[in-house]
Amino acid sequence: MALLADDISINTVVGAGTKVSGDLSIAGLVRIDGDIDGNLETTGRIIIGEKARIHGNVTAKAAVIGGIVEGDVYAPEGIQLFATSSVYGDVITKKISVAENSLIHGMCIAIKDTEQFMKDTEDWKNQKAILAKAALSTGNL
Repeated sequence: MALLADDISINTVVGAGTKVSGDLSIAGLVRIDGDIDGNLETTGRIIIGEKARIHGNVTAKAAVIGGIVEGDVYAPEGIQLFATSSVYGDVITKKISVAENSLIHGMCIAIKDTEQFMKDTEDWKNQKAILAKAALSTGNL
């Protein structure tokens, strides 16, 4: 699965040894090799290196994951999980490639049909909103 074939150059790099706290919104292709404590959203694609650690949700066109994500991954064009990857959260995409020994601890929505994907994604978002509101009202957040 060549998820990055049409991207020519990396727009943003968070290098190894770099630690970022806070949400990031980035345009274009992103490569993460450091640590991020916050949500990461890009208009392009994302490469998460095998030493990378993200504690937050990831939103991109497509994602190649070799490291650890503690949060949901939303990448409608595709997600590729390498053997060194771990995702502790939900994975939402139209197509997925999962290597042996990779880990997903959460729900996986992988639906090729665009109409059904959009419907199920909306249902997932509504369910997450209800759970978040319930957690706030009970003080369990």
